[in-house]
Amino acid sequence: MIDFRSDTVTKPTPGMLAFMQAAPVGDDVFGEDPSINSLEKITAAMFGKEAGLFCPSGTMTNQIAIKTHTQAGDEVICDELSHIYQYEGGGIAFNSGCSVKLLQGDRGRLTPELILAGINAEDVHKPPTSLVSLENTVNRGGGSCYDFSTFEAIKKVTDQHKLALHLDGARIFNAIVHKGEAPLNYGSVFDSLSICLSKGLGAPVGSVLVGSTDFIKKARRWRKVFGGGMRQAGFLAAAGIYALDHHIYRLAEDHTKALHLRDALLKKDFVQEVLEVETNIVIANLHGKYTPSSLLSKLGESGILAYAISPTQIRFVLHLDITDDQLAKTIETINKI
Repeated sequence: MIDFRSDTVTKPTPGMLAFMQAAPVGDDVFGEDPSINSLEKITAAMFGKEAGLFCPSGTMTNQIAIKTHTQAGDEVICDELSHIYQYEGGGIAFNSGCSVKLLQGDRGRLTPELILAGINAEDVHKPPTSLVSLENTVNRGGGSCYDFSTFEAIKKVTDQHKLALHLDGARIFNAIVHKGEAPLNYGSVFDSLSICLSKGLGAPVGSVLVGSTDFIKKARRWRKVFGGGMRQAGFLAAAGIYALDHHIYRLAEDHTKALHLRDALLKKDFVQEVLEVETNIVIANLHGKYTPSSLLSKLGESGILAYAISPTQIRFVLHLDITDDQLAKTIETINKI
């Protein structure tokens, strides 16, 4: 199968597996797993933060961050396409007891002006705004990226109104590679960042939440409450260390492949448009002969998997397990449909 459903489907490379097998491990709940401790320190330092917390998933790191930044009854500002709202099972309400102010940005990207207008005035009738959460890249925005200057402008707004600023960085390295940015700069803007290792970087499991020492101390308690305390998970952390050392800059290959796939889709009369492709996600709006369901069935006949994200949209995600030959076969198949 040629699997474009997500970059979460990647398998560890031989080098990664060997590195995992050799990892020293201990009991992480006691703080004694050297591989986890190393991953947390490496990731935090990379983004200019004091400490990190290794968790099983990006959903957990996001939800722990929200819980740590807020109190029950607060309100969280995010874009309507945000993963924390669309794909985390209502966790903001269930885990943190917070309401959500959904804003409509540009392919999931908010502006300082939108955020400023969304902040609740001090009023007994309204929940106090306490947190702004951004996503980079934006999954449902077709892998869209913020300009870093926008982050800096948003930070001025959140500082002025004493709000915390969190980044869902599920695919942050795709944005960093595309924009030619330095990860270190992010720490000066965001109070906390969720850094995923199991998407484009190719690790099998895990995300790291980074922030200040005090923030991570509180977050570690919530990880335990959420059931995220792990024992000899250093084998998984080792995969993350290997990914950070070997798989960041190869993401540019996925971005190039995504552009080739976009070009093939744009030639088809059943494709109304393709969202601007910046990184590794290609989202096509369909009309006419094919719906996402029927096109997926047609592609499936040739062993090609993709994903319907709405009644009119189909998504392809490029990753390290999509070879040049597989991409060529996919484009050939699309050309024949």
